[in-house]
Parts: sequence; structure tokens; C-alpha cells
Amino acid sequence: MSLAVVNCRQLVTLAGDTVFRTGSQMREVGVIEDGAMLVSRDRIQWVGRRADIEIPKNYEVFDAEGGVVLPGFVDAHTHLIFGGNRANEFAARAEGATYEEIAARGGGIRSTVAATRHTTEDELVKIGEAHARKALGFGTTTAEAKSGYGLSVEHELRLLRAICRLGGKNLPRISPTFLGAHAFPPEFEDDREAYVRLILEEMLPKAAPLAAACDVFVEKGYFEIDQARRILERAMELGLHVHMHLDQLCDGGGGAFAAEIGKLSWHYNREFNVTADHLEHTPAEAFPAMAAAPVIPVLLPASVFCLGKTKYPDARGMIDAGMAVVLASDFNPGSSPTLSIPFVMSLAMTHMRMSAEEALVACTVNPGAVLASGMTGLLEVGKEPDFTVWPCEDWREIPYWVAMTRPSAVFVAGQRAPI
Repeated sequence: MSLAVVNCRQLVTLAGDTVFRTGSQMREVGVIEDGAMLVSRDRIQWVGRRADIEIPKNYEVFDAEGGVVLPGFVDAHTHLIFGGNRANEFAARAEGATYEEIAARGGGIRSTVAATRHTTEDELVKIGEAHARKALGFGTTTAEAKSGYGLSVEHELRLLRAICRLGGKNLPRISPTFLGAHAFPPEFEDDREAYVRLILEEMLPKAAPLAAACDVFVEKGYFEIDQARRILERAMELGLHVHMHLDQLCDGGGGAFAAEIGKLSWHYNREFNVTADHLEHTPAEAFPAMAAAPVIPVLLPASVFCLGKTKYPDARGMIDAGMAVVLASDFNPGSSPTLSIPFVMSLAMTHMRMSAEEALVACTVNPGAVLASGMTGLLEVGKEPDFTVWPCEDWREIPYWVAMTRPSAVFVAGQRAPI
């Protein structure tokens, strides 16, 4: 299909020479007034001012009706598929219970594991499709999706198969991540080392053909740094990118560990992406080593907000240290039940001192480099034609109208998706 997109009050390209944007580069968003774009053969063919292009006769014309055209959002941290929900825990936190207290009495991740294990693969696919359609409705055209609610060989592989079945069907592009090291299942509570061995010897080799990356939840009461190191090194041996949940609840040395893993990844593949996610309690002293590794910080302000906490990650310090910051939803049933990237941008600007430009880059170009090797998250000749149309006059209205803005049209691979 060949498509001409016209009548764009603002065409925000995010185009540039670098894959990741750091520091002052994060201010470069490339706004073209009265812009237009040509798409053909699943690639962007031309981007510029409408006055500078004559539309070929065989192109279908899409009228943006004076709206804003952006690259599709790239959500680099989601738990897209799970059984049940935890609305009861949301209510309990409102009455004063903490995340840790709820987990200690059998709630939290384990309650979702129990519900997920009792859900068939076909049912999990339907749940994932419903969530993915909601993500499209907020402008997300690419998303990472983690397993982690099975915590056994059988159930983790079932989750990964369900995630892989989400491709196409007018849904976002999906990048699968293996998160068998999300928590310790009840059957291994008295022998946690045996579960680590199960991950290393059986889960990871079987998960690697289905996944693009491996993640580990490193936190007090969950996986220790030594256990995580062994899991992530095995993942890299198998060719997987690595992600880490770090320093969400306390400073557990996650920053230094992330820098170590970032350096270690070079021994396996210089093209590996290493992300450190959450980082609410990571001190600024760790940032230079993380930047040098390099490690990509994936910040999740919606989980801070939804848990009723006030300690947001130090995005300003990370940007000033030269890190390529990413923002993501952390969509999950317990701590961040939202798929709205515009809402995440609003939180980043109001609570983390990120500029509008920095927030936009952190939801498009930078996560596009993490998940798709820079082929999406920007509107540039040769890139994937994933874009969104917004009924506003200025792209900064998207985070400004807090939790209110939605796109009027979403295109994945140049095809309009129903929203």
C-alpha cells in the first residue's frame, strides 16, 4: 500500500543522526509545520513540508485534518499478559497497606501467578489482545511484553507462546521478554537455589528461542545480585538482551550492578542492549558508571504514582550524567494498572523535572532503539511507518491534558489500526 499523509499542522519527526538521544540531544524533536509524509512498501519514503512534494497519482491520501502527527509510542516495559486482577490490593493500599505487606500475606506477584496458572493459553492470548488494543488506543505501536507470572517451565513457556501469538492482528508490534526470575514460586520457597538452577538449566534454554530478552527482579526478598548475575550471564550466552528490575523499593546496589552487567555484555556482543528499570532509589553516585557501561535507564513513574509513593527516580540527574533515558508504563495488575504513555509523560514532567522534549524522546526514539534497533520511534526515510495522529494544534498538548488525550488515528506498518 502507498499512502500520503497530508494536512499535518505539526509533523514531529524525531529524526536525527544518533540511535540513542542523551543530554542536549533529547531536546531535538524535529517539528515540521504543515508537514506531509509518503509511505510505500512498509517503509517511509519521504518526509517534509507539504509544499515541497507532489503526491504520486497511485497514492492513497490520508487527511490528518490539521492535527499533530507523531511516531507511535514505544513502551519498553510491560507485563502485558496475566490472569485475574488485583483491584482488592489497590483498595487495601488506599486503607494503608504497603506493597510489601500485601506480598507478605500472599498477595502481590504470587496471587497473579496463581490466577495465571489457571488460565489457558488461548485465554491468555485473548487477555493480551485486549490489553494490546488498549495500548493502541493511547498511541503505542510497539511494546515489550514480559512473562513472569508462570514461574515454572510449563507456565513460563505458555506465557511466552501467548505473547508471540500477539503479532499482527491490527495490534502493536510486540517484543517478548523472559521474566522467569520475577519471584520465587511457593514450591521453591524453602530451596530458592534450586529454582535458580531450574532457570539456568531448563527455563532459559527453552525460553531463548521465543524471547528477545531476559529480565530479573533484583530486590530484597526476591533475587539477590549474585543469583541475578548468573541468570543474566547465561541469558547473554544464549544471545538475549538483558533487562533488570532494580532499586524499586530500596537502594540495593542496583546501579553498580547494572554498570557491571553493562560492561560484561561487551564480552558477548557489543550490540546487546542492557536496561536498568525502576531505579527509584538509585543514588546519583552510580550514574557515571552506568552511563559509561552503557546502561539504559527505563523509568516507570506510573508505578510510583499508583503505589502512592513519592520517591521518583532521579531522571534529571541521569540525563545530566549523559544517560539515554527511557519512559515506560510498567503496565501490570499490581503496581501500575495503566497503558497510557501520555499519562506517563505527564508524570515525568510534573514529578521528575523532565522537559516535554525529553519526555517525548524517552517514549519514542530511545525505547525504539532498545526494542527495534532504531527502526521505529521516529519518522525518517527508511524507517517503519508506525505513526499516530492527534486532534490538537501543538504536540505538547498531549502530556498537558493530563490523562485526557488519545489519538484520532493509529498506523502500524503503514496500515490504519482500529482504536
